[in-house]
Amino acid sequence: MTVKWGLIGASTIARQFVINAIRAQQNSEIAAVMSSSPERATAYAKENGIPLAVSTLDELLGSDIDAVYISTTNELHLEQALAAIKAGKHVLCEKPLALTSADARTMVAAAKAAGIVLGTNHHLRNAGSHRAMREAIAAGRIGRPIAARVFHSVYLPENLQGWRITRPEAGGGVVLDITVHDADTLRFVLGDDPLEVSAFTQGMAGGGLEDGAMCIWRLRSGVIAQSHEGFTTKFAGTGFEVHGSEGSLIAKNVMTQKPIGSVLLRTSQGEEELSFDREDLYVRSLRQFHAAFRGEGQPSATGEDGVWSLTSAEAALQSAKSGKAVAIDPKLGGAG
Repeated sequence: MTVKWGLIGASTIARQFVINAIRAQQNSEIAAVMSSSPERATAYAKENGIPLAVSTLDELLGSDIDAVYISTTNELHLEQALAAIKAGKHVLCEKPLALTSADARTMVAAAKAAGIVLGTNHHLRNAGSHRAMREAIAAGRIGRPIAARVFHSVYLPENLQGWRITRPEAGGGVVLDITVHDADTLRFVLGDDPLEVSAFTQGMAGGGLEDGAMCIWRLRSGVIAQSHEGFTTKFAGTGFEVHGSEGSLIAKNVMTQKPIGSVLLRTSQGEEELSFDREDLYVRSLRQFHAAFRGEGQPSATGEDGVWSLTSAEAALQSAKSGKAVAIDPKLGGAG
């Protein structure tokens, strides 16, 4: 059986990463693309070899497709995902799943009730570097984890700025764009959940949106973590460190969409560079998603994972606004 995909959103991320990842799967093809602009839909379909271009969600969901990938602006995710679920289509949705964790929970509940697979496109879980760190920690190679630091402040290219720095109503801002990824990556690598966050944000781009954030997280196990997210640092590298009672993991250039970077394990025995696979992050993500709707496991990041990351981001925004630490409901009940 060939799995036929519909793209909801004629996006840059789909063109650069997801289209190729879908086509890399066995018996998988892209059957249609939707953009609210008929001209953009037609041009995008021609450019990417997609047979059908449509300009309404009803047209897309009424076409011969089995699954959808949603990469529209954030405020549209809820309505589009619920419509796809109602139409019986499996859903892979960009993060954040919605503008609020309450809406994200609605999506998860709808998918579960309909027997639909809902995945969150948290691509960093699929990086060989992060999987190597997770495995080293689980194997006890750094002893008991004590602290972590995430460096994920970058420069947002001009072609991607737009709504991310000018439209609060669309869910713009660095927290919903990057902090959600960092919260999810901390959960994945450490196998631990964030319970509390203190955050500061800054805004240099105008439009009332934050383009820089620093967060301090307390996790269930007692680990404390720091994360730095930004759109404005042109010359900063990315990285991820986890420090334990018996060693440290120091990863460089790994908070990225590409399978690059390095992971160093430092202990009393000296330093060892960990080897890891360099598979395309999105190819791995789509492989696991396809397996999930064959009944073989789960997506690499589930809808519930998407709720956790969004709940964490909400708490960070609330903390930055209030100047106080904010608890994160461990039952996915939202920031408290």
